[in-house]
Amino acid sequence: MRIQQFRTGGDRNYGYLAGGDSTPEAVIVDPSFSPGAIVDYAREMNLTIRYILCTHDHHDHTNGNAEIERLTGRAALLYGDTDPESDTRLADETRLPLGDLTITILHTPGHTPDSMCIAVGDAVFTGDTLFVGKVGGTDLHSGAVAEYEALHRKLLSLPDETRVFPGHDYGIAPQSTIGTERRTNPFLLRPDLASFVDLKRNWAAYKKEHGIA
Repeated sequence: MRIQQFRTGGDRNYGYLAGGDSTPEAVIVDPSFSPGAIVDYAREMNLTIRYILCTHDHHDHTNGNAEIERLTGRAALLYGDTDPESDTRLADETRLPLGDLTITILHTPGHTPDSMCIAVGDAVFTGDTLFVGKVGGTDLHSGAVAEYEALHRKLLSLPDETRVFPGHDYGIAPQSTIGTERRTNPFLLRPDLASFVDLKRNWAAYKKEHGIA
């Protein structure tokens, strides 16, 4: 599977174009700030944009939606929306065909109630749910609980070799794998919910103690 990662602007936002090696169909993920650059690349590669998906409804991930719809004629879809072509609603475990690949929607609330991760082939686009070496911001109550459950029940159930593509360049590398995050991400190493929330509460001190930027 081919994946192109774009630095779209904003607060080190990433956008993506992904598709199979033997199909001209592609999906765009989080085309904020620079939708034109992603569409131009797709056209240069003779790719047909089948879906445009946003991992959650924050402005820094959706501000390019009107522009990309103007450029492509396709509306960007968020969790709970319905794909007009197939009349398929984006819900947890919804599957969308993409040439020789399948897109699977994973509902991963926490950072926002509508947060979703997008699994395609051997990759997962994690938005602001999982970064390289850290996790998305939440409150310390229901949001943290929802995120903890989503991380462990959804993302950590994926194979270790699954490539992780986050919504921002916040970590030590632009991408990772589920296995690497399972072994090294301090939030995923917490033994239980209480210690996960405690790390969120004391993240600034933890970073200083461990020399994390």
